[in-house]
Amino acid sequence: MLTYTGERVIPEMMNPMNGLLLEHIARYQFAIDYANGRVLDLAGGVGYGAQLVAKAKHEELEGVIAVDSDGETIRYAKHRYYHPKVTYLQEDACDPLLPQKLGMFDSIISFETIEHLPDEKRFLNSLYQMLNPGGKLILSTPFGHGRGKPSSTPFHVHQLSWDEFHELFDQYSLKRFYYQRGVLIEPSRNGIHYPIGIAVCEK
Repeated sequence: MLTYTGERVIPEMMNPMNGLLLEHIARYQFAIDYANGRVLDLAGGVGYGAQLVAKAKHEELEGVIAVDSDGETIRYAKHRYYHPKVTYLQEDACDPLLPQKLGMFDSIISFETIEHLPDEKRFLNSLYQMLNPGGKLILSTPFGHGRGKPSSTPFHVHQLSWDEFHELFDQYSLKRFYYQRGVLIEPSRNGIHYPIGIAVCEK
């Protein structure tokens, strides 16, 4: 039985107006426009996001591979968020063999993952290897004080600064940045504080 910890989003265990839940759903709604072909949802939790994307783009997608490191979470996802075009797999996002295990993708979604990982370079290299030429990466993370500095949450290794986040994607041919405040996702506006950054990058 899954337990709601305050970090992992489990929609049916949360108030429908819970701010964290609404923020996560907004990010997946944002990602729908970029999802095509074969899609990877990496560290996607209980599967509500993968199912949402699959339902929205059912006719256009080859399929969605939804990965999480926790076996109980994957079992829950298979039962609660089944969709014929979604395959749930238990894998470690930092496994250097992930590209060989999972193959190539046209779109990769990874929301609120990188702040949990001590080896972000290995993670980002795997994402790049798994993208087909012209493929798109949609990645988000909360902003904080920077690498190696204390985070406001015990679940995060650290939270990247604004500059550190923007420097992660130099190897991509195209990159655009959006920012989230509540359910609002938009390009940056002067004078607005955004707690979350979202990168949309094309290989």
